Amino acid sequence: MADQEPRPRKVVTAYGDGGFRIAGERHEGSIILFPERVLAWPVAAMADLTAKSLVDVTSAAADVDLLLLGCGKEVPIVPQALRDALKSHGIVIDAMETGAACRTFSILLTEGRAAAAALIAI
Repeated sequence: MADQEPRPRKVVTAYGDGGFRIAGERHEGSIILFPERVLAWPVAAMADLTAKSLVDVTSAAADVDLLLLGCGKEVPIVPQALRDALKSHGIVIDAMETGAACRTFSILLTEGRAAAAALIAI
């Protein structure tokens, strides 16, 4: 079996001004981040967050056991119904400020964890 080249990991190198810099590319607005891909996410505030808005994460549940939720500049309580909806897919949610979520995601990448991040742009 031939050695496969590792795929580039999606590390957040900067955030702010309404977007993110990931692996050298600028992404405007909120995003859902997986170790190897970035998706635009139409959530601008916690009030927009629903289980339906996280369907891309639950669809990838086989590869995700932890979702970091970057809530912006403040961390509200994540509704229990949303926690339960994710848990039914085997996913635990951890809410924090967006900057902290970016840094934590980078650490989890180096550890090889099965994580994703839903990041509200600040």
